[in-house]
Amino acid sequence: MPEPIPAPPPSGARHPLPWLAAIAAVVGVVALAFAWVAGWLAPDRLTPARFTNAIQAANGEVFKGFRRAHAKGVCVSGYFEASGEGTALSTATVLARGRTPLTGRMSIGGGTPYGLDAAARVRSMALRLVDTEGDEWRMAMNSFPFFGSASARDFYEQTLAARPDPATGKPDPAKQAAFVAAHPAAQRFAAWAKAEPWSTSWASTAYNSVNTFHFVDADVAVHNVRWSMKPQARFVAMAPAQRKSADADYLAEELARRLAAGPARWDMIVTVAGAGDDSSDPSTPWPDDRRKVNVGTVVIEQSGPQATGACRDLNFDPLILPPGVERSDDAILAARSAVYSTSFNRRQRDIAEGDASAATGEAAGEDAR
Repeated sequence: MPEPIPAPPPSGARHPLPWLAAIAAVVGVVALAFAWVAGWLAPDRLTPARFTNAIQAANGEVFKGFRRAHAKGVCVSGYFEASGEGTALSTATVLARGRTPLTGRMSIGGGTPYGLDAAARVRSMALRLVDTEGDEWRMAMNSFPFFGSASARDFYEQTLAARPDPATGKPDPAKQAAFVAAHPAAQRFAAWAKAEPWSTSWASTAYNSVNTFHFVDADVAVHNVRWSMKPQARFVAMAPAQRKSADADYLAEELARRLAAGPARWDMIVTVAGAGDDSSDPSTPWPDDRRKVNVGTVVIEQSGPQATGACRDLNFDPLILPPGVERSDDAILAARSAVYSTSFNRRQRDIAEGDASAATGEAAGEDAR
């Protein structure tokens, strides 16, 4: 916090320069602080703005008004039904028995809102739960079980490698191959992406927190945990031909048909870390024999367009957590939160500018009439 600005000299003082110098010093300190946060004084410093810029560059273009990542999706609503089993791990009231309403979003990976649903390797589920005390829990989960990068810097470098080559309009395969060859985490992820079968529905896909969080129980004991949403719907593998021939909005259309017949459900399975499990590296899976607790069921009842739905203006920041759930030492988790915020602010600015342009156009039309 900057020191208070000293009072100006009394009227008639002969030397105003010290006063002016003090103002300049304070302004200089504030300017230096802003410059440091923006990364201007450290060109290699990884800032949220620089990270978001890299994501935008990897997309090839900016689709204004849409999320910079996972741009295409639908809004969903429903509730979380707690089993009560989670109260042994955390004091979060959402985990006590009972229902908590939720607003959410189902999406696909990629920065274009015009992507092909069936061709998207990564699928996502984001949720916002608000308990009876008004405490919020926001989750941003993905269909991959572990991250493809071991650090925020690696994730950034991987994003840079995915930038389209101006000559071809596509990422340079040599750069991407070089990154994978130099990073074991990327190799594990590539192997998963190639071997894991694709599901035919958002409703039969599993979603994972990937990052580690802290659950804090009534005795203030801390448990390192990760969680997954395990679908109750029967898994059906998507054939390669279907990935190429399905409608552009295949997943959205399939989910709407499914929900018309009844809700979709996922069990929330919390995995508790064992001794030696790394909480800071989301690219390292934990052994399958770790303790697992079914803390409740996510129930999705309705879906609809994101342009007019309740999820449109929500930032599913994974660090908006209720009492009883805390962030871990995972640097990628912190990076995700910061980039989500930057992306959200840019998207809201896009929307505001679009609304202003529309209002100007309507006014012009009124004048013309």
